[in-house]
Amino acid sequence: MTVQMKEILTVSQLNENIKYVLEETFGFVWVEGEVSNLRRPQSGHVYFTLKDDKSQIRAVYFRQYGWTKNRSADFELEEGSSVLCRARLSAYPPRGEYQLIIQSVEPRGVGALQKAFEQLKAKLSAEGLFDEQYKKELPFIPKRIGVITSPTGSVIRDILNITKRRFPAVDILIAPVKVQGSDAAAEIIQALSNLHANGSVDVIIIARGGGSLEDLAPFNDESLARKIFSSAIPIVSAVGHETDFTICDFVADLRAPTPSAAAELVVPQRLELLTKINNLKKRAIAGYGRYMADRKKYLAGLQERFKDPRRLLIDWQIHLDDLQQRMHRDMRHQRQCLGNKLQKLELSLKHSSPAKQVQEIRVLLNNLQKDTLNTWRSYWAAHYERLRKNAAVLSSLSPLAVLQRGYSITRKLPSGEIVRQAGALKTNEEVNIQLAKGNFHARIEKIYGE
Repeated sequence: MTVQMKEILTVSQLNENIKYVLEETFGFVWVEGEVSNLRRPQSGHVYFTLKDDKSQIRAVYFRQYGWTKNRSADFELEEGSSVLCRARLSAYPPRGEYQLIIQSVEPRGVGALQKAFEQLKAKLSAEGLFDEQYKKELPFIPKRIGVITSPTGSVIRDILNITKRRFPAVDILIAPVKVQGSDAAAEIIQALSNLHANGSVDVIIIARGGGSLEDLAPFNDESLARKIFSSAIPIVSAVGHETDFTICDFVADLRAPTPSAAAELVVPQRLELLTKINNLKKRAIAGYGRYMADRKKYLAGLQERFKDPRRLLIDWQIHLDDLQQRMHRDMRHQRQCLGNKLQKLELSLKHSSPAKQVQEIRVLLNNLQKDTLNTWRSYWAAHYERLRKNAAVLSSLSPLAVLQRGYSITRKLPSGEIVRQAGALKTNEEVNIQLAKGNFHARIEKIYGE
C-alpha cells in the first residue's frame, strides 16, 4: 500500500525545524542545576552538562557571550558547582541534540557564594590588591567626608550623629545608593566616580549594616574591588558587623568593624585635640620661659663681667707699669753687676798691668755692655708692643669707643638704669644721655616702636 505524504523531510531538515521551534517557543529561560563534564578547549568556549537528580541537558558558554567576563559575578565555573543559568534553548542539527546556549551564570546557595568569595579573594590577593604598600593614609582632620550608603536606615544616622558629636565642623557629602540587590554594585561604582569628580572629598566611607552572604554580595564584586583599589581618595570599608568580611574590606585602605566605628576612625575627638593643643601650648610657654630665664642669667653674668671696661684698662696699665719697673730694676742690677765685674777686672789688670790685655778687656767689656743694653732694649720694646696691642683691644671693647663713633648711652633718672628698648620708657620721664664728650638730661615727649 502506498502512503500518501504531503512532505518528506530529511534528517537535517527535521533537526533544523526542531531547532527553529525550540528557539522561537522558549526564548530565554532560567535553569538551575549542577555542573558536570566541564571542558575548556582551546577555542575559548566552555562546554558542560547541567543536571539534577533526575535529568540532564548539554550546555555551552560561548566566548563571545562573555564567559571570560563571568568573573564580574565573582564566580568561576567548577565541576560540581550549583549554578543558575540564563540561556536560550537551541538544538545542534548535526547530532540532533538540543542544548542550552548560556548567556550568564550565577552561583546558587550559600556554599556556592562562599566558594565564589574565596576564589575572588585568592585571585585579587595574588594580584597584590590587598598589599599594605598600596594602603593610603587617612587625613588627620578631613574637611569633607563622602559617605556611600543607603539614604535610609540606621547606618547613615549613626555616622551623622557620631561625626557631629566628635567633630561638628566636618562636612558630610552623602552619595545615596542601593546596598543590596543586583544593581547595588554598579550604583556604588558610579557613586565613587561621582565623589572623585566632585573633587572636595578628603576620605570616603562605604557602609551598610549586617546581613547574609547574599545580602553582602554587591560588596564582593570584582569591578567594585578594582574601582576601590584605583581610588586616589582614601577609602574606609564599613560593611556589616565586626564578624562580616567582604572583598571591599580587604581592598580598602582601612576596614572598620562597624559603620559607627568608621565614623570614629575618620574624625578625631575635638575635645581631645583641644586638650592636647592646650597642653602643648603650656609646655611651649614654660620652655620659652626657662630659655629666656637662662638667657637673662647669662647676660647678667656678662654684664657683671663687663660692667666697666675702664677697670680692665686700669688693670692692664698697672700691669704695664709694673713690667716697666721690673725691667728698669733688672737693668740697674745688670749694670751694677757689670760695674762690679769691671772693677774687679780693673784691679786684676792693675796687678798684671799688661797694657794690651787691658785694652782688649776694655773692648770686650764695652761690647758686652752694648750687647746687654741692646738685649734689654729689645726685650723692653717687645713687652711694650704687646702691652700696647692689649691696651688697644681693651679700648675697642670699651663703650667709650662706641661713643666715639656717634652712639650714646641713655640712662633712666634717677635710677641710672640703661635703656635698651623704647618700651621701657614713659612719656615725661627724665633720662640722662651720655656722649663721647659730656652728657645731658632730656625729657621723653613721644615714644616710637614700642
